[in-house]
Parts: sequence; structure tokens; C-alpha cells
Amino acid sequence: MSYDIKFRRYVLRVRCERGLIFVKASELFGISKQTVYNWSKRIASRKTRYKAATKIDMAALSEDVHQYPDSYEYERAERLKVSIRCVGYALKRLGVTYKKTPQASQSGRLKALYFLPKAQGL
Repeated sequence: MSYDIKFRRYVLRVRCERGLIFVKASELFGISKQTVYNWSKRIASRKTRYKAATKIDMAALSEDVHQYPDSYEYERAERLKVSIRCVGYALKRLGVTYKKTPQASQSGRLKALYFLPKAQGL
């Protein structure tokens, strides 16, 4: 559960004003002492992932996407020797998405490969 930034500031302000240790502040507000400690180090919650991909080579995945644009995730997973979910998460980090085309399905083209704007920096 994520707490509102105003509540976090209030807890830290009360802790400072009363000179409470982390344990006493956590008991007063009914939250974990580790949570109060973490807020004292960084008040805002993280919104992005700071850890690099460890199980999949992002360059190899990008090359695979360019070579086989119509492949399914399970086919990519077999070629790259990782799980299907790993491929899905990595494609999301690359900014690759599959969308239906605006044309009718009778046109013979059912889907298209799009690179989202954030992928251009890679």
C-alpha cells in the first residue's frame, strides 16, 4: 500500500518535533519502523525501475524484433532461451508494442509492430 506524500511529511514532521525514535513514531502511527526509516531517506516513492535486465540480452532481443517482426512471444522466448514473461517484460522496457492496424482485417494485415517514443533512446 502506498501512503500519500502529505501523510509521509506529517509523520516525519511529528517525529522531528517530538524527538521520537523510529520505533516510537511507527507505533504512534501504526506503520512499520522500516517504513518510517525509508521515508527519512527518500520521501517520494519510486516510479521507475533502476535495475538492468539480467536474464535477457536487450541487444539480442532488439535484433530479434527487427529480424522477425511478426513472431509471437513464445517463439522469441525459445530463440533467446528465456521465459515468455521475460520476453514480455523486456519488450515493454524496449517500448515495443503490437497494435491492430486501422485498416480492415480483410486487407490481409492483421497487426503492425510499433516502437514507442521511449525506445528511440536505446
